[in-house]
Amino acid sequence: MKNYQKVSVPSAEARVELHDSLNLTGAEISINNLPAGTGVPFVHSHKQNEEIYAVLSGRGTMVIDGEAVELKAGDWLRVAPAGERQLSAAADSAIHVICIQVKAGSLEGFTMTDGVVK
Repeated sequence: MKNYQKVSVPSAEARVELHDSLNLTGAEISINNLPAGTGVPFVHSHKQNEEIYAVLSGRGTMVIDGEAVELKAGDWLRVAPAGERQLSAAADSAIHVICIQVKAGSLEGFTMTDGVVK
């Protein structure tokens, strides 16, 4: 069995979840493309998972607990599990983001303490 999985993702898809195609066991990763003037049609929070958003291109807004947080390409945003959130693209710009979900408080080591040099 290989120690890796690789997948190519079509750039035009509205949302692609990678848990099955990459056999993820400790994180959920999705790639999300929202056209200008559109947004996720619901507000949500999580029971255990924090979310980390990486804005690859475009602009938009994440409303978290009623506060509008402006986003642009290059921004990274962490939202705690209980944070009630909703992502929208700007009226004049699409937004392309990667969302990484992991169980809050689960990280037990960083690269320098978890890595094994061979």
